[in-house]
Amino acid sequence: VSFVIFHILQNTVQMSIKIDPEFGYVIFVAAASTLELVWMGMRVGGARKKYGIQYPKMYADSSDCAGKQTDITTFNCIQRAHQNTLENYPQFLLLLLLGGLNKPLIAAIAGVVYLVGRAAYAIGYSTGDPKKRQWGGFQYLGLLTLLGLTVQLGLNLVSSA
Repeated sequence: VSFVIFHILQNTVQMSIKIDPEFGYVIFVAAASTLELVWMGMRVGGARKKYGIQYPKMYADSSDCAGKQTDITTFNCIQRAHQNTLENYPQFLLLLLLGGLNKPLIAAIAGVVYLVGRAAYAIGYSTGDPKKRQWGGFQYLGLLTLLGLTVQLGLNLVSSA
């Protein structure tokens, strides 16, 4: 077993990745994304208070909000905007950080586009009209740019081996 491990270690390719000073902008965008999550969470907390939805209940139903469907829907939309952002957050951070290793300034700009798009998504969705979540559809321009930068990084690494 030790021979196999030694053989594997002996045949690995060592490489270094240069982190440009502009990667600092990527770090700032990652930090800003945390603030956006806090902002969305505070909106959910405010909606819980306004509509009387107690923890740990995730979504309102007909037993809440005195059965008023518009209030039920509005609370659920506010909650869903936050939850959907949390569901997509790991992919965003991974693509931001890896894509930022490739082209940090472009990645930071794409990250800002994504975050502004998520804010527009949350604001639109929070109106209580789920169709208005499409206000933030442009977020995908940022996300797809980050995906492209990450794929490019992978191709660059593979081709340098």
